[in-house]
Amino acid sequence: MRAHPIRRTVLTCVATVSVTTLALALKPHSQPVTAAPQSPTSSRSPAASGGTGSGSGSAAGKRTLTGETVQTRYGPVQVEITVDGSKITAARAVKTPSGDRRSQDIASSSVPTLVQETLDAQSARIDTVSGATFTSEGYMTSLQSALDQARG
Repeated sequence: MRAHPIRRTVLTCVATVSVTTLALALKPHSQPVTAAPQSPTSSRSPAASGGTGSGSGSAAGKRTLTGETVQTRYGPVQVEITVDGSKITAARAVKTPSGDRRSQDIASSSVPTLVQETLDAQSARIDTVSGATFTSEGYMTSLQSALDQARG
């Protein structure tokens, strides 16, 4: 007696779909975090508004430096850092995008992460916060501006 070829085809298709579904269900859903580029790209506008930044304090001791205001797609970003010698001891965002409620929410949730990464990395080479790409890039550009002032 001969097996039914249609039954075999249906079972093969069902098995293939089941294995594919299982493989996709086991795949991690988080996106990898990408490192910030070392040099500014053309999509950024580091000198869009805000001038050259400002600094205060003595050259060798504790100083507070303000980076350039970077105009992002959703609003301005400006960073202020405090350095003691060559160590970043504090960082804060002086300006963040606030044009609409969504921009405010994104900035308020991403800036603490960016600040902590700044203190951990002691440089502007920090990871972009997922979902806050423009704010992250503006933050890193302004941070680099402040660090350039600190170096002289």
